[in-house]
Amino acid sequence: MMRSVNRLKFLVIAWWMVLPVLLGIGGCFQTQFPRELRLGVEGVPNQQLPVWPPPPELARYQYAGQLWGVENFVITEAGKKEMEGAHQAQQALMWFVGYDPSAAEAHRKHSEGLQRPLAGVADKAGRIYVTDMGQQAVVVFDPSSAELRVWKQASPKSTFVAPSGIVIGAAQQILVADADLGRVIRLSPTGEPVGEFGDEELQRPTGMARDAARGRIYVADTQAHDIKVFDDSGKLIKKFGRSGRMPGEFNAPTHLAFAQDRLYVADTLNARIQVFDSGGEFLFTFGQRGVRVGNLVRPKGVAVDGLGNIYVVESLHDYLLVYDSKGEFLMPIGGTGKEIGQFYLPSGVWTDANNRVFVADMFNGRVMIFRFLGGGK
Repeated sequence: MMRSVNRLKFLVIAWWMVLPVLLGIGGCFQTQFPRELRLGVEGVPNQQLPVWPPPPELARYQYAGQLWGVENFVITEAGKKEMEGAHQAQQALMWFVGYDPSAAEAHRKHSEGLQRPLAGVADKAGRIYVTDMGQQAVVVFDPSSAELRVWKQASPKSTFVAPSGIVIGAAQQILVADADLGRVIRLSPTGEPVGEFGDEELQRPTGMARDAARGRIYVADTQAHDIKVFDDSGKLIKKFGRSGRMPGEFNAPTHLAFAQDRLYVADTLNARIQVFDSGGEFLFTFGQRGVRVGNLVRPKGVAVDGLGNIYVVESLHDYLLVYDSKGEFLMPIGGTGKEIGQFYLPSGVWTDANNRVFVADMFNGRVMIFRFLGGGK
């Protein structure tokens, strides 16, 4: 009996001695070795990547990959060589303590990946920031450091509840509209909360856009059916719009985009996109309710690339719709599903400096990426 007790004590002591080592090696196995951000298309010949429209028509867009989470950060070839010795040691320790990493790895991927991506933005350095309703956080894909970061803090004492719109602010701050908190949160470039604004003016802020030249921040207040304009300090300058169906009126506006001195508003429940000048004066509208591809029923995300192409997420029918600068329909990408080029309740859309188009495929838990190949109507 005494031998059994002593043996049990030995095993407990051995476990507590080995566990920190195991966790340390396990952690190193996940993060220490050199990694790179990969989108799942690396090494695939261009001619094998899906394009839209499909042949024999002239291709305008090409599949450029996806973002999911930690799976996008792959160990480099050099890192794999460094990993071999550590892997052998790790396997031996796991066998000794009977540790099965599969459950922990599944939890890690779930907690460090996209769950319900809503909107996003890309900065000049290539970092991609995605608001995630499932995570209640901002998920950051950083290709320069090959790291995934999850920012949950909205203030030193509170976390995000319903992060929605996101833009790059002055001094590279990250501005996040939290619909449930009813305010815009300021984050430093490294994710620390540094302030907030709009808590006295906003009811349910969702989409955001910024005019960097004038230092203006546009916020779609979905519940108030208007657009509120702040300066970079967070002071309310003006607001425009009201509940209604006439030009310049809104019914639950959601996502915004600002490009080439124009503000684009997804007037979601009016099933249209409204376009304004930088001062909020109405210019024109496009899109109409209907059952044909190219019609709008529940428009959400809206974005504009460097060539003036306008992208609208038609969330109800799971399409990304492409229009020209005048709002004339050009082509669709999508349809309901989980395959490449399909969506399931997509939400936001944004572009980067390379004219890549990012779509927050919300209920597929991913961001789909397309590359514009050029070409007109």
